[in-house]
Amino acid sequence: MNTPPSPSGAQRTDGSTVRIGALVPLTRPGWVEAGRHLLAGLELAVRDANDNGGIVGRPLELIVRDTAADPQRAMAAVDELADLGVAALAGEYHSVVARSVAARADALRLPFLCSSAVLDALTEQPTQWVARLAPAQSRGWRIYADFLLNAGHSRIAVAIAPSVYWASGVRILRGCLAPSGGSVVELDISALTAAQVCEQVVAHDATALLLLVGYPEPAVSIVRSVRSDPRLTQLMLGAPAGQPEFAEWASLLGVAGAAIPFLRYLPERFSPLGERVETALRERLAEAPSFVAFEGYDTIAVLADVLRSHGTDWARIAEAWPQVDVEGTRGRIRFARAPGISVWQWAWAPIQVVDRDPAEPERFRIRHAG
Repeated sequence: MNTPPSPSGAQRTDGSTVRIGALVPLTRPGWVEAGRHLLAGLELAVRDANDNGGIVGRPLELIVRDTAADPQRAMAAVDELADLGVAALAGEYHSVVARSVAARADALRLPFLCSSAVLDALTEQPTQWVARLAPAQSRGWRIYADFLLNAGHSRIAVAIAPSVYWASGVRILRGCLAPSGGSVVELDISALTAAQVCEQVVAHDATALLLLVGYPEPAVSIVRSVRSDPRLTQLMLGAPAGQPEFAEWASLLGVAGAAIPFLRYLPERFSPLGERVETALRERLAEAPSFVAFEGYDTIAVLADVLRSHGTDWARIAEAWPQVDVEGTRGRIRFARAPGISVWQWAWAPIQVVDRDPAEPERFRIRHAG
């Protein structure tokens, strides 16, 4: 690893632009569609910031690096971006990758505003250098557990791939369901075919199966197997991590991909800012923007505000997190220290449980809100 630069290293620019390093999964095995939406939001917000005078007259510039869901690749990108003199880091979707980025940013004392990753333990120790817009996993998945219980589901099976993120989700669900007599059985997808997952669901008499697996595969194959199994017509499929949010899900599965509830971080109604951004994102993406695109936009909105008021010195940016008070597309953004969370956290992001309507798979239904 490179020797960490000084916290004021971000001032080594040529003076013409203020640079922000954007970390985004744009190639497989990263979730490419999520990365594309995240980048669209980041880019739109940079355009809007520059249309409004930039950073005290200096244009804002986004320097994009593809993480491809690879923690080592992402950490190398952090070092490169630090050497290029970025004022801050932004983005990342995958929690495991964001955790590596946060650790490296903390070591370099380089501010990082995480857009989408939700893993509670984003850093091992509390840090002043990292802030996050997405709700912590413990909050979102507790709301999902409440939805399951309210819908009458207490015997839950999870098709799970090896991952710190998925394992953390199971712990949260199990802890929320246990006081009500609920149970969670883990089905290791690395040792089971999609058809065998169905057999295990029947054997355990589960009423809901949650997809804690990679996308598009094996998630799509499991959905197809469940939907074609006459024994599982009453089984609820769920995907708390949000796989059904994106248009590719509907194109791959059609009506089979409907009625699969997932977590989405959008308000029931947008503010005028949210409505304007939604229209612009729809034009940019040529499809309905996901919540990830709004997370990207809000990330740059926050950073632009901080840079205008505090400059590009790394230490001053990090000191500014608790002073942030910015109108975002999904509500007023302020950061605080939340119990059990090691980074500065926007604790008030809206959370919904939604699914695609079987009668109209392009339309989303709000099933629960928290």
